[in-house]
Amino acid sequence: MVEVKAEEEKKVRCYIVGAPDKKSADPYPKELEGLVHTLEMEVAGYMVLARIEPTPAYGIGTGKAQEIVDKAKECFADCIIFDWEIDPSKQRNWEKLASMPVFDRNEVIIRIFASRAQTKEANLQVELARLTYSMPRLSHMYGDMARQRGGAFGNKGSGETQLELDRRQIEEKILQIKKELEQVEVNRSVQRKQRERNSTACCALVGYTNAGKSSLLNALTGADVFVENKLFATLDPTTRKLALSEASTVLITDTVGFISNLPHTLIDAFKSTLEETALSNFLLITVDASDPDCQKQFNQVLKVLEEIKADKIPYTVLLNKWDRVMDDPVESARLDNLFPDAIHTSAKTQLGFDRINEVLTENLLGKLRNFSIPLEKSHLVELVRKNGTIEKEEWLEATVELSARIPGTLDDEGKASTRTLAMVKEFIA
Repeated sequence: MVEVKAEEEKKVRCYIVGAPDKKSADPYPKELEGLVHTLEMEVAGYMVLARIEPTPAYGIGTGKAQEIVDKAKECFADCIIFDWEIDPSKQRNWEKLASMPVFDRNEVIIRIFASRAQTKEANLQVELARLTYSMPRLSHMYGDMARQRGGAFGNKGSGETQLELDRRQIEEKILQIKKELEQVEVNRSVQRKQRERNSTACCALVGYTNAGKSSLLNALTGADVFVENKLFATLDPTTRKLALSEASTVLITDTVGFISNLPHTLIDAFKSTLEETALSNFLLITVDASDPDCQKQFNQVLKVLEEIKADKIPYTVLLNKWDRVMDDPVESARLDNLFPDAIHTSAKTQLGFDRINEVLTENLLGKLRNFSIPLEKSHLVELVRKNGTIEKEEWLEATVELSARIPGTLDDEGKASTRTLAMVKEFIA
């Protein structure tokens, strides 16, 4: 009985294969190792390739392919995982050669998402990504089992193969999930319109996975979002109110973490979730200051933002987990040089929270300005009250004196970027 339990608790051992990376001083596939550990797997061994040859069978030379298989078997690996996408035909060839499961980082990420999904929306999105990814790989799951079903020779025809039948069922399931996700998207759209009617400014916490976004949201707003020191701990966007002053609040959203080479099947499936980022008024790009690869991760975040058409949204950088590097003068100086305008933050010590509030106040609520509005134009006061934040209001005999924040900016020619600011700019004191 003890032996059976030990066998059940035994971790899957995998042999990981890294892609060539001439830009990195350390080519070890550290990120893939982190993904593997998140799946509760164990790294049995690894190999980093010097180059990848475009051969049709394995994507690399036959000799190197055999060497990888031999190394995997020497360290008693249960599977082989590649740090780049491999197409279905090459995956079948690899599994025939190795006589063990072989898959790529895309499948690892999809499996992690599947294990993390909690809500109905997240489960639908992950299922859509999984089915879309597995469709062209169906044949490698069957081998010689793709036999025909139904019919008889000379009667009704040879019938469908099991492979064809399953492919059709998957296509029908994908259509069904897409319809359900369309309804989810409609619900999100209704919620956004409600926020727009209430003129509530929105900010999104974005960044590489495990950069500490959920911890920051909890510390800033008192939320209770699930936090764990693992990749992709949370998949669902969580929105909470953040009070910037007694008179004003903004909405701040914790979004799904980014990662290099995020599978397009996941980007497509998580479209409605990623839209929360693309439709925000301002971004807080969270960077893990304690990670040696933080600059590379930051560049990857900018790349993903460009893919989801959110690269034009104004942002500021948060160097999070600063408490881990602040006592190292060399490292802290290097980070300040890489991110000169970043805010030093820590969810643990609440370092930098006052500065975050200042930045959000100015960018989301607008610059504090004084206005002197004539009494005959007093309807503009209500317009400012509706679309801005009035911090001080005094009604005099001929004018209404306001100290208020109105979203928007004035360019060098005095042109306002928002309608409300354009209507009251001539009364700026």
